[in-house]
Amino acid sequence: MKKQVLMAVLPLMVWGCGDPTDADNDGVADGIRDPNNVSVVVPSTPKGTVSGQVLSTTLQPIADVQVAMTIGSQPTGKSATTDASGNFVMTDVPAGAQVLLTFSKSGYSTLRATSTVPSSAGTVPINNGNASFGPVTLTQLNGSLSVTVVTPQGRPAVGAKGVLEVDKAGSVILSNYDQANSVVSKVYVEATADANGVMTFNGIPAGIELARLNGTYNLWIAPMDSNGDGVVDTGGYSQSYSGSTIVTTQSTYLAQLAYSKPSGTGNLSIMGGNVGSLRGETDPLRNMVRPGEPIYVYFNQPVQPGSLLVRLTDEYAKESLPVTASVNVGGYSVTINPASGIVQEGKEYNIFVRAVSAEGGTNISQTGFFFGGDQTAPRSVSITDVRYQETSSIAPASTQLNSGETVYVTFSAPIKALLGSTVQVFFNEDLDGNGGLGNVQGEVGNASGFLLSSAEPVAPYVVSTPAEKPVFGIIPSTYSTRYSFTYSGANFFSQQQISSLKFKVEFSKLIQQGATDAYETIWGQPLNEDVNGTGMVIQPRNPNP
Repeated sequence: MKKQVLMAVLPLMVWGCGDPTDADNDGVADGIRDPNNVSVVVPSTPKGTVSGQVLSTTLQPIADVQVAMTIGSQPTGKSATTDASGNFVMTDVPAGAQVLLTFSKSGYSTLRATSTVPSSAGTVPINNGNASFGPVTLTQLNGSLSVTVVTPQGRPAVGAKGVLEVDKAGSVILSNYDQANSVVSKVYVEATADANGVMTFNGIPAGIELARLNGTYNLWIAPMDSNGDGVVDTGGYSQSYSGSTIVTTQSTYLAQLAYSKPSGTGNLSIMGGNVGSLRGETDPLRNMVRPGEPIYVYFNQPVQPGSLLVRLTDEYAKESLPVTASVNVGGYSVTINPASGIVQEGKEYNIFVRAVSAEGGTNISQTGFFFGGDQTAPRSVSITDVRYQETSSIAPASTQLNSGETVYVTFSAPIKALLGSTVQVFFNEDLDGNGGLGNVQGEVGNASGFLLSSAEPVAPYVVSTPAEKPVFGIIPSTYSTRYSFTYSGANFFSQQQISSLKFKVEFSKLIQQGATDAYETIWGQPLNEDVNGTGMVIQPRNPNP
């Protein structure tokens, strides 16, 4: 009995103790024939296979497709080539490995797909697990797509650059047993619009092939910078077309570029600059241009360079002053340069700007004013010119200051009455010829002088009939260098006498009347001190028609 027990146990001890071999990789120890006495051998490095088939979109085999495998992060991989039936297989692939296959052939789209090689069946590690790819379908790159690109104004967008993405250009037909879990097959082609604005993308899948795969053509056209100044002149363009759409409609599509700013910007308008009156700001400190400094104008949308018209005049708008103007920053700004010496300290100027939007064609015609000067450097105010308007054509009255004639006083910088008070002018002269001062209106020492009122120009001096018209209609700034009063003295003065007449504008009298800071300069400085003047000249009379 003991001998029989030993013989029955011995085989189990041999199989359970030692290192059984499995040279044929069937998972069973070599030499075992009895199904009731099987010993499973766990593979130390399980291996598997990767296989598949490559077809066209019409399900015809594609031979000579290069299949390159990348295994995880390993530096080297495997490769294979499809046979006449489109089949390929790669063996000795580590089980459990993540693999990336790249399918490529000249004239066909490239496809990349990932999968995992099986490493177990349930809880039992196995050899010869297979990762199946396919069938894999690839499209031919023998199609083309043309797009006519136009500017926002409807003209050919010559030189526009675009990229066409074809997605998807290939596929992996999966079944319940397939292991592929990521598939990418896209084609990218670049093109440039020709002289007619036509952008043609060649070497892409034809629409009929893409329709079979339910793929799309995704088009992107970049914004244009036609003048190379670094600022785009137009917006870009983006559109998608399905393969079915390409099959059923025309082969050439229209792509109209957008404006460089979002829609809804409205009409063209001036947004900024150093002349605030062009956008409704009347504060003189927001309308001050230093002599020699350019005038800057900024728009809310680009303007057409050829549409720009700029005119500049002095305070009287009698004639245009020389300026040059350039459009910059893709049409969003204009730089205006008055000729050397044109803009002078303390002078007022009128400006007219006209431009047409590059985005939709709206236009703007804007009139404004500005003053020559530095905001940070106020100047004192003096009298620079006094003249009277001759009204009589009868000698000798035509050459002398007579009662009822208007006298114009020009200051060295524009000023403004703030409180509704009116400054007065007093002559240090014997206006009535009685040998004394102060006994009649307008003489120094009298309580009443000649009221000096603003005579801000809206047109040139009237020296002819019909009167000269301004270069363009000007708008008042409410600050002016020109003021006037009506002379009403009993005595007249000859041309020789008026050249030496002495007078003063008594701003100090307003203080005595409680009207402190009743006048100010364009720098915001109060005028509380008297300003003296000597001599007049004749402003030629307005002749009868």
